[in-house]
Amino acid sequence: MSEEADAGRDDPEDATTAAGDATGADAAESTGRDGDDVIETALADEAAQYDDALAAEVAALEREAVESADRIEELESSLRRTKADFQNYKKRAKKRQEQEKARATESLVTRLTEVRDNLVRALDQDEDADIRPGVESTLETFDRVLAEENVEVIDPEPGQAVDPERHEVMMRADSEHPAGTIASVYKQGYEMADKVIEAAQVTVSDGE
Repeated sequence: MSEEADAGRDDPEDATTAAGDATGADAAESTGRDGDDVIETALADEAAQYDDALAAEVAALEREAVESADRIEELESSLRRTKADFQNYKKRAKKRQEQEKARATESLVTRLTEVRDNLVRALDQDEDADIRPGVESTLETFDRVLAEENVEVIDPEPGQAVDPERHEVMMRADSEHPAGTIASVYKQGYEMADKVIEAAQVTVSDGE
């Protein structure tokens, strides 16, 4: 056989190697495509899961916002009702206070008319009649009315110390009482429920 014929004959080993190389290349190409497909699928699934989670979170936030708005509206409505009820209560309380004040005034006036009636009867007596007993009786009635209203007369005794809250000094005068003490009472005062409504007017001794 000639050398040309030997050269033209295929080498089994070379053919096997070439076939293996071709198969490996095809396998590598196939493996590369499959890997890319797997990665793309995983990314797509992850993106879908992310979108679903985000959508669920947005939906939850929207529900929470709606619930919060409903709660705010409920509280505002309750506040409006409470304010209206309080205003009505204030009006009722003021009206009741005015009614009680009117009744209290009416009661006082009714008792004072008794005092006036006594004075009228005293003046209806004869001019030469002694009206002192009638005046004294009227004064007792009047004092009783004042006592019922928790009113007390401020009538300090001469020689007592001056109380600036209950006594109004009108002038200084010669007196046998110690200097700076009350010499005499010019006009009685009045206090009601421990509150001075009119101070007693007094003169003060200068000690001479």
